[in-house]
Amino acid sequence: MRPLLFLLLLSFMFPVMAQIYKYTDAAGNTAYSNQPPNGIDARAVDLPPINSIERQPPIDPAQPLSGDDTEPAHRAYEKLELTGLPTTEALRANNGTFTINVMIKPRLQGSHLLRLLLDGQPYGQPGNVPILQLVNIDRGEHRLAVQVIDGEKIVQQSPTTTFTVQRAHSP
Repeated sequence: MRPLLFLLLLSFMFPVMAQIYKYTDAAGNTAYSNQPPNGIDARAVDLPPINSIERQPPIDPAQPLSGDDTEPAHRAYEKLELTGLPTTEALRANNGTFTINVMIKPRLQGSHLLRLLLDGQPYGQPGNVPILQLVNIDRGEHRLAVQVIDGEKIVQQSPTTTFTVQRAHSP
């Protein structure tokens, strides 16, 4: 019984290519089948090979470039950027409070956290939620970026976005 089970499981691991036949049915329609029909002239169809993709090893952002121990071999995230900030007009936030989004792809990995940088300084507590709130930000021009960190190590940083906060003037 075990050898039969083993052969059955093994058959699922390898794709099976069946022959496909093309023929014209009694109504004149073109039809395809995996078995040639009896009494009907059928041609074997040549099919292209099945697509396959080799499994890639997981990304190790800590692995250095050859001969250089200061930079990772590749970025851990193909997309890391802030969204929801106007860049051509002022952001109106009368009390200085607003939220921004982090677009990250693929999603945050393992022990990585997001840390916001406001005017080059860490802002708030690092977290794993891609929606960040800023509170009581002064009016005027500011620079904002987000970092992916692993403990104290910076894994990757987004481009810096410059924006202007407009607040209502209080008498």
